[in-house]
Order: sequence, then structure tokens, then C-alpha cells
Amino acid sequence: MFPTILHEDDALLAFDKPSGLLIAPDRWDKAKANLMAMVHEKFGHHVANVHRLDADTSGVLLCTKDKGSLDFVSGQFQSKTAKKNYHALCYVPPADEAMKVGRVARDEAGLLPAEFTVDLALGEDEEQPGRMRVFKRRGGKASTTVFRTLERFHDRQGRAFAWVECSPLTGRTHQLRVHLAAAGAPILADPFYGVPDVELRLSDLKRGYKGRDEEKPLLARLGLHASELTVNHPLTREPVTITAPLPREFEVALKNLRRFGTAGGRG
Repeated sequence: MFPTILHEDDALLAFDKPSGLLIAPDRWDKAKANLMAMVHEKFGHHVANVHRLDADTSGVLLCTKDKGSLDFVSGQFQSKTAKKNYHALCYVPPADEAMKVGRVARDEAGLLPAEFTVDLALGEDEEQPGRMRVFKRRGGKASTTVFRTLERFHDRQGRAFAWVECSPLTGRTHQLRVHLAAAGAPILADPFYGVPDVELRLSDLKRGYKGRDEEKPLLARLGLHASELTVNHPLTREPVTITAPLPREFEVALKNLRRFGTAGGRG
């Protein structure tokens, strides 16, 4: 199925990329479906993507229709003036467990702070191809993300989860995933940087739930969504903001957390 078009005009074309769809051909398996192959078949090869999203991340993916527009918008990403806004559903382990992952961002009450910034250099993990890691001294590229904790929840086991807004000031591979893990709040269902075996299930929230035998996680995909992107339009030079609605899995998970979970207070 062709992804939903979020915006189209004479210069720009934006899509709501679903989780699981590659942006470009896979390095090892060229037969895998990818967004740009679909776009080129439908609109022509003059359309080019300005940026990328991880295959498992959903949300706004912006393309341009000509080289002049590509150069103009790409320049905004390079100069860090393009404004990107993501939302993530995170697992927040106890501080002692989070220390095993990396640094821990906690306020005086031991909660994930209302606002926090992660400024850690990132680079390829030499021991795990395809993954990134934090470089504490030499190596890696400067990477900065500003986070806002919008809501906090606890399930019936006392496990903590958080709904977090993410504003990356740089655009490194896996930046939000690694920064949140390093801050002690890994994204839910992240197979690379998350906590194994941690799943959000309705039975962990709702008392008397009876469908345990066939129960599936409320969020089985990576809990990261590219919600909003703002750039200056290549023709009008005026700001244009493109938004992607939350996928249904996110809406269902948040609805059940808000209804049956124990609210941990808003950020």
C-alpha cells in the first residue's frame, strides 16, 4: 500500500512513512520494499528524499521535486535550522537498573525530569555493525537532543513508562534511540537499545483482564514517531509545517495507559 501523502505542492512532497518500511534499498537485500522505489515509480526519479528515518520509525518523510528545492531544503538540515519533533513511548527502569544502560536523567524525586538535554557524541559501534554507540572521549560526532516529558505512567507491577517529546538539534543515525537509552529511558520495543523482554500489555494495566493466553503487546513496534517537521519553503521562503498523526498503535497504548495506568504526573 502506498503511504499517505501529507503535503504536496510545486516543490515539496511529504509522506507518512509507516513503521517497517525502508526509505532506500537495503544494503544486503535489494529486493526489500522501500519508499523511494515506490515514489519514483509513481512520481518519477526527479523526486528526492531530503532526509531519512529509521525503517522502524514512522512519520513525516519530506521529499523535493527538483534539484533547486533539494539544495535549498537540504541546506536547512545541514545548518540545523530545520525543526524536527518526534514522540517516543519509553520504559523508565529504576535508577539502579538504568545505570547499566548509561547515564540516568532523574529529578530530585527520582522521576524523569520535565525537561532534559542529552549532549553525547555518537558514532558507529565497531563491535555491532549497523548500530551506534556513545563516544565519551575521542571519536564520534557531536549530537544534541532536547527532551520534554509530557506524561508519566505506572502499570500494576509498578513499572514506569513515559510519553516524551524529542527535539533533535543534530541528525545522527539512531540519535534519539541512543540518547534516550543513555539517559536511562530507552524507547519501548527497541530491539537494539531497549530493555529485552519489557512489553506493555493490557493485562499489566487492567484488573481482571481475561485474554492473557492470546494477548499481544499494546505496542509491538518501535515506540518512536516523527510527528512534525518545519522548514522554509523553497519557493515562498516562508515556514511550512508538516505533521503526521499518531499511528493507531500509539493511540491505543496511550488510551489504555491513561485509563488504567497510574498517572505519574505530567512533566
